Amino acid sequence: MAYFLFLQFILLSAISSLAYILGQAVPPPPPTAATTPPSRAAQEFLDEHNKARAEVGVGPLTWSSMLAKETSLLVRYQRDKQNCSFANLSSGKYGGNQLWASGMVVTPRMVVDSWVDEKKFYNYANNSCIGDDKCGVYTQIVWKKSIQLGCAQATCSKGPATLTICFYNPPGNVIGEKPY
Repeated sequence: MAYFLFLQFILLSAISSLAYILGQAVPPPPPTAATTPPSRAAQEFLDEHNKARAEVGVGPLTWSSMLAKETSLLVRYQRDKQNCSFANLSSGKYGGNQLWASGMVVTPRMVVDSWVDEKKFYNYANNSCIGDDKCGVYTQIVWKKSIQLGCAQATCSKGPATLTICFYNPPGNVIGEKPY
């Protein structure tokens, strides 16, 4: 019996030592990458969008660094290769809004406020714009199924002016659907 206990002790010690050695040999998992907070301009774009969405009871958007990179590439292309003209956003995989403005400092708040100003032309009951006015920029902002946002701006020598583009994922303004 003593011999059996001795073997059991040796076996448990060996297993314990092996577990300790293996535990030391395996490096700890890498630290989780911290999410980089959006820049001040990005946060302003996000806050202004989410303020408009909250007014109609729609949940907030989250900032997407991937969408911001996509818009940055597009807005720089439009500035450098297209003389700062509007981009064709209708054929993309994201929803999009854009603004071209000159003669003033163009802040994210000013951009989003100008888009949200189209709210007065939107008739929710009929899910349409009033008369010949446009309201699709506003409805994209408050589109309930859109959950991610990314925006970028470029200063253009033409004017001088600022071109702003925002992408939304998934895209909104689906024909036959209400935004919220």
